[in-house]
Amino acid sequence: MLYETLLRPLLFRLDPEKAHEWAVDGLRLLSLPAVRWAARALLRLPAGARPVRLFGLDFPNRVGLAAGFDKNGVCWRGAGALGFGHVEIGTVTYRRQPGNERPRVFRYPEAEALVNRMGFNNEGAEAVAARLRRRPRSGGPVLGINLGKSRTVGLDEAVEDYLGSFRLLADAADYIAINVSSPNTPQLRQLQESDRLAELLGALGEENRGRAGRSGEAAVPLLLKIAPDLDFRAIGTILGLALEHGLAGIIATNTTLARTGVPAASDQAGGLSGRPLRTRSTEIIRFIRRECGGR
Repeated sequence: MLYETLLRPLLFRLDPEKAHEWAVDGLRLLSLPAVRWAARALLRLPAGARPVRLFGLDFPNRVGLAAGFDKNGVCWRGAGALGFGHVEIGTVTYRRQPGNERPRVFRYPEAEALVNRMGFNNEGAEAVAARLRRRPRSGGPVLGINLGKSRTVGLDEAVEDYLGSFRLLADAADYIAINVSSPNTPQLRQLQESDRLAELLGALGEENRGRAGRSGEAAVPLLLKIAPDLDFRAIGTILGLALEHGLAGIIATNTTLARTGVPAASDQAGGLSGRPLRTRSTEIIRFIRRECGGR
């Protein structure tokens, strides 16, 4: 009630990205060990929370924080203290980049929707890797790291770009998400085409197996994040490649270019998320389950 009656109206008076930054700063404070301990003591998980085991990882519950919130790995421990069973940081690119020009986030409260065209603003893989090395992960939530293509890199150089990020960040991650589906980086979604995707998945899979062999550890689970704007035939092709290359899972889905149910957003470029995307995402999840039979 305090959030709904006082805090949310206050935050909604702010520019959306400024509110986002304030929330990140708040969770950075919550990431401090003493504050985190107190939060865990006060905000206990409900007795009905059910753990789940997926791709060799034990998730304390089924609710996670998707990539896009903690872009640089600065507040994931605070999110874990709030009760999230996993946190996916990023999207991280090999090269540091500022993202698109502001304003780049737009609220549509009546539709419970948001449009963003952030453009993978982040400090770059090297800086994020250095930060994660300084902060051991023991006791935190399951940590995923979402990798994307640097904006200045062409499609022909994309594989090496992803490999550069993977080599820097794989040791810090419980799982790696391969993002080929954001609508806010030019040409990125073309990596969902079968030939390009097969090359990317093959290279990352080979690097992952080689890394595991060198370190003696298990290969890190690889997941693929797909767009909701693909038709089922294209998704079926992607699923075949995912199975062929031994991916651990699919993240369904990223944001959409469609504006169904949100006509006020028709003049804003970027990806739409929120309630209007729920039906389409659920249809895709159902399709994946039916096509893959639990694989």
